[in-house]
Amino acid sequence: MKVFDLLCPQDHVFEAWFGSEADFRSQMERSMVECPLCGSAQLRKGLSAPRLNLGAKPPEKTAQTAAASVPAVASHTQVDRQKLHAMQAAWLEVSRKIVKTTENVGDQFADEALRMHRGEEPERPIRGQATPTQAMELLEEGVPLLPLALPASSKETLQ
Repeated sequence: MKVFDLLCPQDHVFEAWFGSEADFRSQMERSMVECPLCGSAQLRKGLSAPRLNLGAKPPEKTAQTAAASVPAVASHTQVDRQKLHAMQAAWLEVSRKIVKTTENVGDQFADEALRMHRGEEPERPIRGQATPTQAMELLEEGVPLLPLALPASSKETLQ
């Protein structure tokens, strides 16, 4: 297995697993991999630490190696990256909950929302797509809505 940290043009970082380097290249060439946050397929590899299995028995720790394994104070960049990862994880959790608890009505969103607002249909949590013009018309009618930037990959159940 190959595990890579991938980055999109928005600098969203996510981990991706592939059967081999050739698998990775093949899927990238066919645009089969996309950022789970923004849906971009324009990805690049980030820095990833290699995993080396050099033997069945781990080396014994000496006083010198034990002292060397104590983590140094996190740099500003590391702290920012940790915050970024936490924010990405929180957004992914919110996205999963939205997908799980709403009905995807697709491009019928504006019509469905208007019918519910007028009492023609029972209210229920829905999600879908609306053009900017449709969204403005809904707001003018007093229909509550919240635009969300859910990537295409999260329109259905997220893994």
